[in-house]
Amino acid sequence: MRVILADDAVLVREGLARLLTEQGFDIVAQVGDANQLLARVAELQPDLAVIDIRMPPNHSTDGLLAAQQIRTQHPQTATLILSQYVEPDYALKLTTKPGHVGYLLKDRIVDIHSFADALRRVAAGETVIEPMLVDELLRQHRIHDPLARLSTRERDVLALIAQGRTDRGIANELFVTRKTVEAHVRSILRKLDLPRDASENRRVHAVLQYLRSNTPAPTTDELGSTAREA
Repeated sequence: MRVILADDAVLVREGLARLLTEQGFDIVAQVGDANQLLARVAELQPDLAVIDIRMPPNHSTDGLLAAQQIRTQHPQTATLILSQYVEPDYALKLTTKPGHVGYLLKDRIVDIHSFADALRRVAAGETVIEPMLVDELLRQHRIHDPLARLSTRERDVLALIAQGRTDRGIANELFVTRKTVEAHVRSILRKLDLPRDASENRRVHAVLQYLRSNTPAPTTDELGSTAREA
């Protein structure tokens, strides 16, 4: 497998190149900034680029931006980003289009065999995501779920509203009084912080929030298979 290594730390690049060569990888180039990376990928068309997320020229997210550009312009080249921190927003930008992509934390790579396996899986078409990052993405989804404020019964009521049931129909379904349903509906509308303008149908807005919230949260499979931990 032909690999380009992109990291502005020479010792890191050299050490990684030696270790991966011992694992059977062909290191065709080593670069220290994002511009060099893009030029060498265009020239060499490698199977895989292993990229530090923060590199020159701006020492910001240049590696991530380069990886996104590679995915668009050279889809045959797989990309694996290495980062010092769990950065969900960056990872989501990179993994919007699944396959041939990975995102791992540098400090969690303690076994070269597991790392080499992750590289091979990315090159083969998998999405390999740091397990800690998957946990963080799922946690953020739960935190930002507006329906998390509702009680279990209120969720049941809202689900029936979304099915088009009237208050009377909901009362019959849940074996409660209509007044109880009306109380639940008032509570739902209050907790979801919906528009109060008289021209707005707050029940419709509640249903829209319900539908958005019930779009399945990202799962490990959807985010990609995680790299094995050493």
